[in-house]
Amino acid sequence: MSPSRPHILLIILDTLRRDRLSAYGNTRETSPEFDAFAGQGTLFERAVAPAQWTIPSHSSIFTGLYPSTHQVTQSSSSLSGSYPTLAEILRGEGYHTVAFCNNPLVGVLNNGLQRGFERFYNYASAAPFRPKEAQRNHLHRTALRFFRRNFARPLGNQFAHSDFLFRMSLNPAFVPFWTRLINYKGNTANSIDDFIDYWQQQTTDSADTPVFAFLNLMGAHLPYTPPQDYVDEIAPGLRHDKHAYTFMRRFNSDAARWASPPDPALADWEQQALVDFYDAEILHQDYHLGRLLRMLRQSGALDHTLVIIAADHGEGHGDHDFFGHSFVVYQELVHVPLVIYDKERFPAGMRVPINVSTRRIFHTVLEAAGVRPPLDSADPNANVTGLSLRTTTQNNQPLEDDLAYSEAFPPLTFLNVVQHQNPALIERLRLNLIRRGVYAGAHKLVTVGNQVEGLFNVSTDPAEIQNIAASHPDEVVTLRRKLESFVAQAENQRAEAAEFAEVDAGVVDHLRALGYIE
Repeated sequence: MSPSRPHILLIILDTLRRDRLSAYGNTRETSPEFDAFAGQGTLFERAVAPAQWTIPSHSSIFTGLYPSTHQVTQSSSSLSGSYPTLAEILRGEGYHTVAFCNNPLVGVLNNGLQRGFERFYNYASAAPFRPKEAQRNHLHRTALRFFRRNFARPLGNQFAHSDFLFRMSLNPAFVPFWTRLINYKGNTANSIDDFIDYWQQQTTDSADTPVFAFLNLMGAHLPYTPPQDYVDEIAPGLRHDKHAYTFMRRFNSDAARWASPPDPALADWEQQALVDFYDAEILHQDYHLGRLLRMLRQSGALDHTLVIIAADHGEGHGDHDFFGHSFVVYQELVHVPLVIYDKERFPAGMRVPINVSTRRIFHTVLEAAGVRPPLDSADPNANVTGLSLRTTTQNNQPLEDDLAYSEAFPPLTFLNVVQHQNPALIERLRLNLIRRGVYAGAHKLVTVGNQVEGLFNVSTDPAEIQNIAASHPDEVVTLRRKLESFVAQAENQRAEAAEFAEVDAGVVDHLRALGYIE
């Protein structure tokens, strides 16, 4: 027996560059499982992340809002109760809501991203919270809860709020401790195992109740330590390159370099070593993703499940003189993979060549579930049907004028790291300024502060090598006006939400009573 409404599975492949997937043109076979699944669903060729790093990007996916509106742009930020999340809305509409999360920024910090989930299993912690914990004896369960509540979570949040503690944690002497002993990248295999067990039991025991499941996989995030078999498959000759392995050990242990502009720049062989190990991590994660997808296929669950697979952002490996995902909105960070499978709503094998924002995952999920955000018609999320990504598959006509935006608010924690290590870089690269990008058709305009940083034709120049701003002044003016209008609108929406929360507290209480807001 299947539920009257579809199950919904949202999989975020954290820190996964679009151009390193075979389905998007990588000549290496890094993602056979993802590729096969993409062929069964609808693949979006121009999906744009609203932000360049985890917390603001997840916040946009969970609320349907851009960072300028929701303002969750720092590790110390917290999502306003004025913005109901996907999990809150779906739970209020009768869905079971569960998360299997490998990213500590989503699963440990008190930023509001866990709101609405009946169970939020977290694999990135000194004391991971897994479903199997329920099978342990009472004393063991109590001890783990006590440790989590009084030590693990408070300590994680303390590091997010303290400049000194954060910088100290990046010291090579401490990096191996928190990356290994406290499971910084979680445990992909365990989370997939637990998800499969949960899904099979839940959809059997409560067959008439739909499930909303969120899964975050961290395999593509630094540090890169893929199993040797996967390194051999990606780069067969690398095993005997002692220089490459020595370089990777040093880079993995120097976390301050993960998100800092390289000074001096890496040699070509060093950059290639990073890419090789990164590709091997993708291949390893893809193997585990394949186990999950096969279970769904073999069990028949795909017949009544909406599956969305996307990345929250990508990663810089020295492109444009940047590493990590902290300061810019270049393609390697915000042009992300996105595949949607739904037997009834999304055509198999279709490729959508339209600019779309991954914030529209929010609307796509709600439209498929047949629910609406509990807000008035003036709210930017009220038009769920119009903003659902399903509209792009029906007539190939975008409802947002083929526009998508991305915003990079500088993470203050990493900005302070650069300030202490190489302050001259901040002024030279303008790291303390907000960067924004607007996509319109094949063109992308990037601004830094109030200045134009570049105009690119991302169709013919996907690596954004040639700045064509000087030769296309009219396009610069047009896109700059669109970007300014977007910022004004986003900030106005934030002001209206704040006014709504302050003036109409009675309505908020009513929404909370209905289960939309916790």
